[in-house]
Amino acid sequence: MTERAIIGCILGTAVGDSLGLPYEGISPHRRAKLFGPPDRHHFLFGHGMVSDDTEHTLLVVQALIKAKGNPRQFEHLLARSLRWWLTGLPAGVGLATLRSILRLWRGVPPDRSGVYSAGNGPAMRSPLLGVVFGDQPEVLKEFVLRSTRMTHSDPKAFFGALTVALAAYLSSQSHDASPHDFSELICRRLPQNETAELIGLIKQASASASKGETVCGFAESIGCRHGVSGYIYHTVCCVIQTWLRYPGDFAGGMQEILSAGGDTDTTGAILGGIIGARVGKEGIPIEWRSGIAEWPRTIRWMEQLGGCLANAVQDGRDIEFPNVFPPAILLRNLFFLVVVLFHAFRRLAPPY
Repeated sequence: MTERAIIGCILGTAVGDSLGLPYEGISPHRRAKLFGPPDRHHFLFGHGMVSDDTEHTLLVVQALIKAKGNPRQFEHLLARSLRWWLTGLPAGVGLATLRSILRLWRGVPPDRSGVYSAGNGPAMRSPLLGVVFGDQPEVLKEFVLRSTRMTHSDPKAFFGALTVALAAYLSSQSHDASPHDFSELICRRLPQNETAELIGLIKQASASASKGETVCGFAESIGCRHGVSGYIYHTVCCVIQTWLRYPGDFAGGMQEILSAGGDTDTTGAILGGIIGARVGKEGIPIEWRSGIAEWPRTIRWMEQLGGCLANAVQDGRDIEFPNVFPPAILLRNLFFLVVVLFHAFRRLAPPY
């Protein structure tokens, strides 16, 4: 684990999230008419903003810094952060996450607050956990489990999130993982009797990547004819298929996964976190990084936060990290909601 990999993972998540946000849920024909190819920001007059995918990653970073390697403390801190995150009125909260956080507010402990869902929430929080704990398999499992179960109790959510964490760990080691090697790793790390569906899909994704098939073709072969669905196994396998073909090419991988459509901010964020851990900040196109118009959690703030996490993990001591003024987050979220509503109405207008 290196500071470069941590910062690359965080910034890659933010860039993938912001690039994918305007394309979410739009058909390929409509995407081409409204925005063209996903090679630049289209959310806010040539700039991008991030959604809950990045915000959850930042909450994980802050909880890891404060927890100092203690998984139980990490779970407590992340649950508390999620409760307060909801008070900032974020737009586009997933239903399972919303219900779980409301249960946290009612006093349900985080190990029992999750609802039975196999949605994408845990997968978007797990790349960074893989970067930090990937060389400690049992520790990684515990942190991924605690991050997952507070919002999603379906075992599929945990296994999908763990698969993403393992991919991010391999990516952070700066060497290419062959499709066959990754399939073998997943077979070793996941319990065969509980994950037959996931292992089968990973093997399909690996075989597809070996053949050089597009992610759109692979997605259609597993039943996602209208874009990558919000089912965690579909999302994870489409992301893995793309990563195996573009392990060190952030721009190429990002344009490929976003072209598949569906839950594009989440697929972009997860893939961005995985490849970003390999290529670092400098491997992410500067125009994509500088094009994110965020405040008060700016790209520079995210980078500083990543540096604090690297120091905390390395030294095991208390680290002060940069805070933001909470009312500023509420103002930002209200502005973000206005932009989201603009896009919703824009989709109703021509060209068709």
